[in-house]
Amino acid sequence: MNLLSASKKLKKFIFYSMLGITAAVAGGCAAPADSSRSSSAITAGANAQLVVEEFMVPSADPGISLYVRNKRLTSTTSFNKDNVLLFVHGATYPSETGFDLRLEGLSWMDVLAQQGFDVYMVDVRGYGKSTRPGEMDQPASASKPIADTDTAARDYAAAADWVRNRRSVQKINVLGHSWGTAITALYTSRHSDKVNRLVLYAPVWLRKTASLTDSGGTLGAYRQVTIDQARKRKDTGLKTGQNPQPDAWFEVWAKETFASDPLGSQAEPKFVRAPNGSVQDSRIFWSAGKPVYDPALIKVPTMLILAEWDADTPLYMAETLFPLLTNANPKKLVILSEGTHSIMNEVKRFSLFNEVSRFYQDERAP
Repeated sequence: MNLLSASKKLKKFIFYSMLGITAAVAGGCAAPADSSRSSSAITAGANAQLVVEEFMVPSADPGISLYVRNKRLTSTTSFNKDNVLLFVHGATYPSETGFDLRLEGLSWMDVLAQQGFDVYMVDVRGYGKSTRPGEMDQPASASKPIADTDTAARDYAAAADWVRNRRSVQKINVLGHSWGTAITALYTSRHSDKVNRLVLYAPVWLRKTASLTDSGGTLGAYRQVTIDQARKRKDTGLKTGQNPQPDAWFEVWAKETFASDPLGSQAEPKFVRAPNGSVQDSRIFWSAGKPVYDPALIKVPTMLILAEWDADTPLYMAETLFPLLTNANPKKLVILSEGTHSIMNEVKRFSLFNEVSRFYQDERAP
């Protein structure tokens, strides 16, 4: 075993130990107890303690329901502002294959649940298992872009209120990825009294570079994205030798993601439909030097976090946004090495998981 391999296995052993799991870990580096068990058995044992529930939550608009998933330990029966968390996705793919994709048997939601969080994810309208507006049953060109950031923030607010009411808590923790950071930041700017801590993962801000989700031309209600297009986007900007996501992990992600669209999953090639409201907002606001929200209205502890090879929301965005968060106290900017826009599903994913957990657990809000 070389030193690099041993180091990786030691880090994995430390991580599992943090979760209270004491058994063999992948690759033969054994913990003190029951070293005959495999890593899959460890993960299965840990995940067997999780409660998984799914809900369709009403939005503020008639006929629109939002898909919400919850994970928690069976032993997590006390809920408060510090341990309730709601995720929301970016502009193209649903929450499930971002936050709850099991790679080597564990997803980000699994990890947080093991740490005592009551963790939720939501799909805004037009994504995943949430209601797809009627415009998505028609040719894209027949309608204007749907599900813009304001609409998505209202959907997030509906899900957040449902979670707060379910757990009888005044505040929850909030996390958005990519376009989801605009959704959650806009929500927080309107409802700081309902937010405990805010994490903006791969934050969107005023754009100096081309958007990887905008192929140009006239925008219809939605766009179709194929697996080949998804692969090309994830590899944008990477140099020879930079391979933060194993091909097998991408295939797992693609299989799950492109099964999420009931129409696209039956096509050849497969595709997912994504509402174009976010792309329209990029043209009207972010690429025109106009923010969707006022950072000064965010008055809760806030962390910006992204990876160094992120080509979708490059580092300059977070660096520009950070000083504008004048009323976020405390605030934190974290740059992770050797990852892209989707580091949550890459080999360095635990660096993201650990930083976010530390912020939620250690940086206690006043």
